Amino acid sequence: MSDPVRLSQRPDWGYMLREFQELYRRRSSGGSKPIGAHMRAVREAIGKVLTDDPQVALRTPETKPVVAHLHRAIDNGRGQVTASVVRTMEHLAPELSWQYGYEKVPKGLSARYAYAEFAGPAGPVVTERVILGVVLFGPRCTYPAHAHDGLTESYITLSGSVSENDAGVFAPGSLIFNPPGRMHRITTADHEPSLLAYAWHGPADILAGQKMVFSRPRRAGAEKDI
Repeated sequence: MSDPVRLSQRPDWGYMLREFQELYRRRSSGGSKPIGAHMRAVREAIGKVLTDDPQVALRTPETKPVVAHLHRAIDNGRGQVTASVVRTMEHLAPELSWQYGYEKVPKGLSARYAYAEFAGPAGPVVTERVILGVVLFGPRCTYPAHAHDGLTESYITLSGSVSENDAGVFAPGSLIFNPPGRMHRITTADHEPSLLAYAWHGPADILAGQKMVFSRPRRAGAEKDI
């Protein structure tokens, strides 16, 4: 049996992690102590992953319908403050496995959404310290309300623009912060895709076992599932 491939042997993946680390170093916390603490925790976790030199276990490359918008999203990101992240991701694109992450995807969402992970308990860079990846939304996408129990989540817009909970528009370079358990819903522009980096940080056992379920529409007298 051959020895496992380590991160130091796959420099493009190492560069991707360093780009994420710089994303969380260069962005402003806007004076928010919780956001600043999260950004610092993500940077430190990535630093430890790089020191660990973990296994790189590539998944079988897989595509989804929304990936037809990826070239446009990358082109739109070339002139943004996040351009170096977008270019590094482009080099890895042929190796990415795009997923849905939910057992049941709402009607219409399967053509407008998918994500690809870079690091986490399931790989490709195998670690229990943090989960990192990108999510691609097509035009006119509504990503239904959902939450992450026990995990702190952030998005950084790489190209395009999105709104979360109808509470502002997040252009390239913007950071969206979701503390554990916060319900959030994302919408995208009518004519352009949006590409976002994301980070999940929390206890290793919760990172390894995280499962998400979209909230169900509330019926009279019924409780809402998360």
